[in-house]
Amino acid sequence: MATLTRLVAAAVLFTLVCAVDRNNFKTCQQSSFCRRHRAIKPGESPYVLLTDTLSITEEGVFGDILNEKSRVFFTLELYPLKDATLRIKINEKNPIKQRFEEPYALIGDGQTETFEVIDRSADELTVKFGSSRAVVKAKPLKVDIYNGDELVVSTNARGLLKFEHYRNKPEGDAHPNEGEEHGNAHPLEVEEDTNGLWEETFKSHTDSKPHGPASVGVDISFIKSKHVYGIPEHADSFSLKETISTEPYRLYNLDVFEYELDNPMALYGSVPVMVSHTPHQSTAVFWHNAAETWVDIKKLPDSNVVSSIAGFFSGGDSDPPQVSTHWFSESGIIDLFVMLGPRPMDVFRQYGALTGNYNLPPLFSLAYHQCRWNYNDEEDVRQVNENFDHHDLPMDVMWLDIEHTDGKRYFTWDHHKFSHPLEMTANLTARGRKLVTIVDPHIKRDSNYFFYKENHDRDLFVHTKDGGEFDGWCWPGSSSYLDLTNPEARDHYSDTYMLERYKGSTLDTFTWNDMNEPSVFNGPEITMQKDNIHPGLGVEHREIHNVYGLLFHQATYEGHLRRSEGRLRPFILTRAHYAGTQRSAAVWTGDNTAEWGHLRISEPMLLSLSVTGITHVGADIGGFFGNPDANLISRWYQAGAFQPFMRAHAHLDTKRREPWMFDTETLRIIRNALRQRYQYLPLWYTLFYENELTGAPPMRPIWVDFPEDEASFGIDYEHLIGSALLVRPVVDEGAVTASVYFPPGVWYDVLDLTIYSGPSTATVSAPRDKIPVYQRGGSIIPRKDRVRRASSLMRDDPYTLSVALDSDGKAQGTLYIDDEHTFDYRQGKFLYLALSYKNGVLTSKKIDPAGNYETGSWLERVIIVGLKKRPSKVTIQSASRGTRDLESFFESGSGAHASHLTIRKPGVSMSEEFTITIQ
Repeated sequence: MATLTRLVAAAVLFTLVCAVDRNNFKTCQQSSFCRRHRAIKPGESPYVLLTDTLSITEEGVFGDILNEKSRVFFTLELYPLKDATLRIKINEKNPIKQRFEEPYALIGDGQTETFEVIDRSADELTVKFGSSRAVVKAKPLKVDIYNGDELVVSTNARGLLKFEHYRNKPEGDAHPNEGEEHGNAHPLEVEEDTNGLWEETFKSHTDSKPHGPASVGVDISFIKSKHVYGIPEHADSFSLKETISTEPYRLYNLDVFEYELDNPMALYGSVPVMVSHTPHQSTAVFWHNAAETWVDIKKLPDSNVVSSIAGFFSGGDSDPPQVSTHWFSESGIIDLFVMLGPRPMDVFRQYGALTGNYNLPPLFSLAYHQCRWNYNDEEDVRQVNENFDHHDLPMDVMWLDIEHTDGKRYFTWDHHKFSHPLEMTANLTARGRKLVTIVDPHIKRDSNYFFYKENHDRDLFVHTKDGGEFDGWCWPGSSSYLDLTNPEARDHYSDTYMLERYKGSTLDTFTWNDMNEPSVFNGPEITMQKDNIHPGLGVEHREIHNVYGLLFHQATYEGHLRRSEGRLRPFILTRAHYAGTQRSAAVWTGDNTAEWGHLRISEPMLLSLSVTGITHVGADIGGFFGNPDANLISRWYQAGAFQPFMRAHAHLDTKRREPWMFDTETLRIIRNALRQRYQYLPLWYTLFYENELTGAPPMRPIWVDFPEDEASFGIDYEHLIGSALLVRPVVDEGAVTASVYFPPGVWYDVLDLTIYSGPSTATVSAPRDKIPVYQRGGSIIPRKDRVRRASSLMRDDPYTLSVALDSDGKAQGTLYIDDEHTFDYRQGKFLYLALSYKNGVLTSKKIDPAGNYETGSWLERVIIVGLKKRPSKVTIQSASRGTRDLESFFESGSGAHASHLTIRKPGVSMSEEFTITIQ
């Protein structure tokens, strides 16, 4: 039997790693509910609000909806929320079974805003909240949402609302649309396509549907918009494409090996959040539903389509542009949050209030990570660790994939290859480094395996539809899967991270959650059957599929908190993700390939995640599959150095590709990229602190900081880091130049100080050893230029301030400092500083006076770029050291290169406020 297990597992692995087989994954045509929703024609909707049922309370507005075709009743709930957000819920009024409402993504239901009804008639109701208002039209039902006097979002404008109520299955030969009423089991409205209503077969798998069709959907129009973004995860452009003549974008967490580029196929994560941006308005919607979801996009007006939204506007011969989106999910309810901005930063804050922001990570997690499937044994780990020092390469984290375990049994170690894990980890921590080990949700079915037996004896696994423990195939072979809807299962799993239970781990051992879509090699679409049962909530898997990975990594995060008694910040990496993942995990883009196209697509993929709340993101450097050549690997390191999560990773069948495995020149380029990463760690760390406070993504599209710059709206080949750095990765084979778009203002090349003025596009020099990076005029960036072998060894090293002046000779920035790994900052042990340069005076002052942290770091150097003339005198003043003169060196600019002033050794502690005056 063991031999058969190995043969089956090998066959499955061979199939998976030979590039994506699209036949393993459904198209819309193969999904019955997708076909039904796509078949709806724009026009008058049968859903009508019964205005005589309306009731108004302090919380919101409530009323009944009637589908005039099926005669089924539904409920409408409107909740005006604080900070220009509106929640819209539609549900069955008298279901034969309670509809599932996903309970995990939100951190609360949102605080209700005070509102007033300013107009009410038999035809419509107008609700005003703050500076926003919602106009609810009765027949057909439509909700128009205004920011001030401007209509920005309309729901059901094209009449695509469809809510399939629960019903009893017809007996005998009755047609699914026939039968007498039974409770709320009214007949279906006439369907063109009745195939797949009660069961559905894909390849060899049949999905039973005991409650029949239960899908929900509606169209959502973004008025005056040309661009929408988000709904990750897809290997596609950042500005989302029209899908009317292609497949819709699919949101269904799947394990897709060597995924294809530039298409809307589902990948590992599903974040049902879409952002619309125009020069004067940013808006977002959160489709709160964890079931399989598809999204169609139509850009209007279109000469081939009669716009049903024309009635919204008057005074012109043609309609303004708009993006009409059509969302439909297999089950659940319609639960829609509309965030009205009006600026990008407002949208990020509003969404963060609903699902949370990323907690400030430990600094090491923002440094460089080295991973492979798999490092062979403890000696291999030791040699790689030492070689980073030997070749003068900084590195913070070593990673171990599944082969480090005892036969794919998580929370264990291979007794022969990793027999001394504590000693191995101590060798890493002695050099300031950490260890990450992998823990996946498939649990090997082995009664001698402690973790399987504990969960089996407590009945904490997912069940089949017949009530038995589900048995699926993954890396260990026969596997069971934790029922993470059961609080006892989550609690028991979290407790297993306690050091006395996870023997061989330490407080410097962190966790990688992979395969948590969940991946099931012999399941439909390589995942779990939808009609499996989660006993914890008593729901089918179809209801919670997209949230399964979130439940897993949230429980991992909780386990890390418990093992340190809440003192140390966890670091978790997850592959599967959903709305709210940002509260507990970083994300990477999965099993990419060593191809230039995969390097290129990493930019839009990471931007799509960043604007939907998931901000600690990266892609496997070099590509997981295949063997990158020297040119590709060097360009990938350069790109990764300026993305939030920086990790090299490779498949076990690839050639070894640690940096020293390449030629001398490539090694030099990689070393320089890593040094740049470590120099800018203070900037990254500050941005992640601000991300926790405000939701602002550290990696962001240009339009976030230049919202009126329409030329940037379609750009996804470059990005900003905060508001201060513009990065343009080189993603074309053999390229030695790059076309860079510069937003409005002054921009300085960070290496040679070449000046560029925007808005403009320029072809810049980009030889193999250079990635184009530019500092924005008007910004101050903190750096640490003494790069050591690990970031923890740089904690008390001095800072350099890079001051880049704008056309008015001004600049500003921020700097955040704490102990870099504990939660003490939440008790006031931090420094959050405002840095400002104006009229020849550079100051550092506390932003938050409550913060107090005694850092060992001091100010080593100030570089002021763009100064017009050589100063006669430079002085510094601080409370502890009084006023004194400083040594400085001025270098005049030549041609297109800026002048710069270097001020040496101001010597003041970063804990102390100071003023530097340039005369």
